[in-house]
Amino acid sequence: MKRVITYITTALLLIGCTAPQAQYQYTEGYELHTPYHIKYNHTKPLHSEIKNLLQEYYHSVNAFDSTSIISHVNRNIPIELDTIFVNMFNKAIEVSNATDGLFDITCAPLINLWGFGFKSGQPVTEESIEQAKKLVGYQKVRIENNHIVKENPDMLINLSALGDGYSCDLIASLFDRHGIQDYCIEIGGEIVAKGKNPNGNNWRIGVIEPIEGSTTADQVINRVVELTDGRGLATSGDYRNFHEVNGKKVGHQINPKTGYPAGSDIVSATIIAKDGITADGFATAFMVMGSERVKKYVESDTTLDYFLIIKTSDSTVTTMHRLR
Repeated sequence: MKRVITYITTALLLIGCTAPQAQYQYTEGYELHTPYHIKYNHTKPLHSEIKNLLQEYYHSVNAFDSTSIISHVNRNIPIELDTIFVNMFNKAIEVSNATDGLFDITCAPLINLWGFGFKSGQPVTEESIEQAKKLVGYQKVRIENNHIVKENPDMLINLSALGDGYSCDLIASLFDRHGIQDYCIEIGGEIVAKGKNPNGNNWRIGVIEPIEGSTTADQVINRVVELTDGRGLATSGDYRNFHEVNGKKVGHQINPKTGYPAGSDIVSATIIAKDGITADGFATAFMVMGSERVKKYVESDTTLDYFLIIKTSDSTVTTMHRLR
């Protein structure tokens, strides 16, 4: 009898010590008007950790939160920067330098003027554009002793062009710390993916055809790309975010040097880079640069993969790409 009891006890111990099996978890949400959909292969769901990390991000750089760090910076209230803000600021300066200032986080006065920011109402005139341009220039802001220093206190900083990509990177870092090898993180349309999907294949991402007025129900896939190794993918386009100003249709991509909407021949720019924040920054910059400048730029920067949809002179579209 003792031997039987011993066997039973040993069996129970072995069952109790069996490690939980990893399986694909799914987390989704809608934080501050930004939807997210996240799949990851892990032994348990990480819903609360993901949500807490996104809330930490928003409290750092969300300009609509009056208590955020960036709101303090823009109101010239002294505040110490956190790691999220510093990382995004440094990446912004890197992209600005690489693109000759066509990406600029101080462009908020122009974005607001054209009606795409959180302030509007001033008529768009040559004079108002020139006045707004006086408050634009990424070289006029810097970090000193973990605080922002601005040459003009009326300057505003807007990091939203990097936001969704960097949010993906934050969640990817969380997963890496947990030892998760397979995941796909999509926040606001930007994506970071690593490893394999539930079918054991690389993650496959569809690039949407840029059709004005299209909805989720009638989207058309132009190209499918594979994503793995923790790389980031971001898409920028003017075909959805636009409106009329002085009787003319304008897109939300503003050229910080001219003060006017970019109006380039690129209608959609999809960038694949080493991480989400880099992809996000260059997707925005490429939209402003236009295809001819992009062609020259990518000759020297071989780290980026891209898929551009370009409007031709006869109003048809063509593509330009480098995908590996």
